[in-house]
Amino acid sequence: MDFQLTDDQRALKAGMRELLERRFPRSRLRAAVDGEAERGAEVDRELWRELGAAGLFALRVPESAGGVGLGLPEAVLAFEEAGRALLPGPLAATELTAHLSAAGWLAGGGSAAGRWVAEGSAAGALVAGAVRGEAVVTALDQGGALVEHLASADAVLALGATAVEVIPAGAVARSAESIRSVDPATPLHRTAPYRTAPHGAAPHGAAPHGAAPQREAPQRGAPHGTAPTRVAPHRTAVAGAGASGTGASGAATTGVAASGPADRLRREAALLTAAQQLGSASRTVELAVEHAKRRTQFGRPIGAFQAVQHLCAGMLVRAESARSVVYAAAVTEEPGDIAAAKLLADEAAVRNARDCLQVHGGMGFTWEADVHLHLKRAWVRAGQWQCAAEAEEELAAGLLSTVGACL
Repeated sequence: MDFQLTDDQRALKAGMRELLERRFPRSRLRAAVDGEAERGAEVDRELWRELGAAGLFALRVPESAGGVGLGLPEAVLAFEEAGRALLPGPLAATELTAHLSAAGWLAGGGSAAGRWVAEGSAAGALVAGAVRGEAVVTALDQGGALVEHLASADAVLALGATAVEVIPAGAVARSAESIRSVDPATPLHRTAPYRTAPHGAAPHGAAPHGAAPQREAPQRGAPHGTAPTRVAPHRTAVAGAGASGTGASGAATTGVAASGPADRLRREAALLTAAQQLGSASRTVELAVEHAKRRTQFGRPIGAFQAVQHLCAGMLVRAESARSVVYAAAVTEEPGDIAAAKLLADEAAVRNARDCLQVHGGMGFTWEADVHLHLKRAWVRAGQWQCAAEAEEELAAGLLSTVGACL
């Protein structure tokens, strides 16, 4: 199997890097973290729309629906460049929401597998806005994980045990608590666990037996340039897989991952987050090598010393090992491969940032250096979607399943 990038994929990576260097240079990054806390926490709408116009959120949307018509490998390459530039914002959640149309969920009619997002509806407008970069969408997992950039979001992608909903951000922000984030460019909110509407649920306002009543979604400002919309009381939901055991793409699923579209979206989000971690890990290698060449000690560049060389070599090995697994997972889309990709990418991003700090010495710990930004962002991403313990459990379950099948 050949995992070498094609010419088109290389051009995609180069174009994404060029766009980010032009629209989100280091000066913009520093302005986001050095400026006023409230201002720095806001998503740059102009940049978001330009990313949408460039096709970042529409990479996996079919051309017939106004997208680029590519696949998950291309999305991974683009997100790798976003991670390299430390681009802030709920990128994965917005891309997943835009991809709802590509998965066949932005369509008229219905299905035995669940309810669909109707074209022309308020929720359909939010999904279409995400495709064009006109809507900012963050994500809320049923387990009550931290929500990023909630104050800037127009909508929230809520993932339940099997169901998926797109709800107004105001419905979540009303009961959310802002908490201090280790990353100055990633504001976080703590929310109560959110219960998605199961397939066949009672109409809005009548909670299923044993379930808490669902929150009513208040009026929320729509994406810039569109009229305000209201999702409630017609909630946007995609129910779990039917009895056939097929996932969101229609492919059969097996093992611990056979839980329907919600888990599929979680895996895709984990892979896109791993791609961002990979980009950050690669960038810290570059920063360390550049500094080792410039910084002199005892009349020689510090890169001439064996201890520094070993640090840089170890960083490169971690980044390239993670790259091979992330790229492979983007092709296979296997749950075990994605878990391994997230595990290795998280380790590479965090440990490379630490070693980059070591190479920079005392100045690496100062606010003026960018190294600490990579470390802080890596810490935040490592806890998103699939943490190390969850990835290890996924891999262990896969091994046990393989052993059981062989006995």
